[in-house]
Amino acid sequence: MSFNKNLPYNNLPLLPPKGEIETKEVLKKAITANKALAKLVGSGKQLPNQSILLNSIVLHEAKLSSEIENIITTNDELYQAFASDKKISDPNTKEVLHYQEALWQGFQTVKKRGLITTNLMVSICNIIKETDAGIRKTTGTKIANHKTGEVIYTPPEGEDVIKKLLHNLEQYVNLDDDGVDPLIKMAVMHYQFEAIHPFTDGNGRTGRILNILYLVKNNLLEIPILYLSKYIMDHKPKYYTSLRNVTDKNDWKDWILYVLDGVEQTALYTQNKIDAIIDLRNKTEQEVKAKLPDMYSKELVEVIFRQPYCKRKFLEDAQLVKKKTAGVYLNELERIGVFKSKKVGKEKLYFNKKLFDILKK
Repeated sequence: MSFNKNLPYNNLPLLPPKGEIETKEVLKKAITANKALAKLVGSGKQLPNQSILLNSIVLHEAKLSSEIENIITTNDELYQAFASDKKISDPNTKEVLHYQEALWQGFQTVKKRGLITTNLMVSICNIIKETDAGIRKTTGTKIANHKTGEVIYTPPEGEDVIKKLLHNLEQYVNLDDDGVDPLIKMAVMHYQFEAIHPFTDGNGRTGRILNILYLVKNNLLEIPILYLSKYIMDHKPKYYTSLRNVTDKNDWKDWILYVLDGVEQTALYTQNKIDAIIDLRNKTEQEVKAKLPDMYSKELVEVIFRQPYCKRKFLEDAQLVKKKTAGVYLNELERIGVFKSKKVGKEKLYFNKKLFDILKK
């Protein structure tokens, strides 16, 4: 039976895809994408502590990935919410922070178990949506053009059908000795997950988290710092067209080339961002060492660069200073221009504008 966009696609072909996916053009692009990814990993290793990148870059990705689903918050609201004890009232900011939590928990699970499972997919989506709904059981789900209302795609229907397709996807992504380049397999995985559309909501964000976890699983990344969300936002029409062409025409080549180009361009973009953070960190370290020699330590600089907002508790938790001294340190750092203080709720936060400016680009 051929594909009909108005009927549930219960006969979605199982993986691996039929036909040749590793064409000469695709393999050539995979080489350049892998090189860019390896250079990115090398840049990250230049940091004394790579976890400096995690909070800041992961939060920025959470924002961009959520924007694809029209969940909009500002960088400033997001970083403030992450640093502040103030109760978060904005639902969009809450959702973005849930995404960050889901990504982090998924990363820990994959590092520990080395597998991407259906249970992991469910767990990620449940955290993003703050629900325990799990796999979609309701009927009538359709993906439509939000402007015209025209149905674009009707995903598979029925819990058993969806579970069978997810089990097949799970087997495919965890099979490591099939000789297919992992970046090509990631593109296939991403399409298949989008086509299965296993959840009532949160599928797009869950799928984008799975991309990064797949790279970690295959040792192409040590920490989760490469995200395709910006590339997808910048090339949104091509994203949806290429996805649809796999479904309508079994055209894997354009979709895989799209994803590989996304990996390559995003790796270069992220590498530039990391290089700029490293440069700013080194300059800040020299400045603190020269102007505040009695206060200086490498650990202090790490706390300064953990995220754009800092507060006394961060210094205390890092066991750098006693409670009374933390405020003195932060005020001195403000005096030499590293921070600018802001009142958020009842708290005083210290804003690293130079780091913020790098991250928001």
